[in-house]
Amino acid sequence: MQQPQHTVIEVFADIWCPFAHVGLRAVDERRRLSGREDVLITVRSWPLELVNGTPLDPIVTSHHVELLRAHVAPTLFKNFDPTRFPTSTLEALALVVRAYRAAPKRGEQMSFALRDALFEHGHDISDPIILQSIAEGFELELPDRSDSDAVLADWAEGREREVRGSPHFFCGDHDAFCPSLEITRSAEQGLSVSRDVEALAEFFSKCLDGERIG
Repeated sequence: MQQPQHTVIEVFADIWCPFAHVGLRAVDERRRLSGREDVLITVRSWPLELVNGTPLDPIVTSHHVELLRAHVAPTLFKNFDPTRFPTSTLEALALVVRAYRAAPKRGEQMSFALRDALFEHGHDISDPIILQSIAEGFELELPDRSDSDAVLADWAEGREREVRGSPHFFCGDHDAFCPSLEITRSAEQGLSVSRDVEALAEFFSKCLDGERIG
């Protein structure tokens, strides 16, 4: 039987990256407004604790959350709690892998659910009890060694594909780092962020023109 065809957007991202939380929501909204529910979002692992050699700092992340909430996403990060910030995301990333292995749409939903648990509900997603509860909600077991190995394989592939950071989007021959946001840094003002509607629309249009089939 011929399998259904879908346009696939790949995203290399980490779960505790607030820019990825905003970026994925923006692409999901663009997909909905375009009436293209056939477009699938495959979120690959880009484990920042391995990329940077250290876990994310909850204080720095909290500052990034405040910037995004003030300038880009006032309705997001409702209950973010830096005192419950994860110590690692490797197990959560492996759970996403397990969900994608069950079904592409379930993997996508798990990717969003884990980010919502952290940024919208203030849960520590490195807590085994929290992770177990989320897995059970998707009728999944906790990840095993093969899922963890797949996280490392994603990281290796991301380096080969020259991923610039979290989130980096790919679709067919096109790619863009965080296309929904303009992120700048200066000595005078430090880090600043703003919404980049045009860049997101351009990437999404190129993606649909290429119609990568998977």
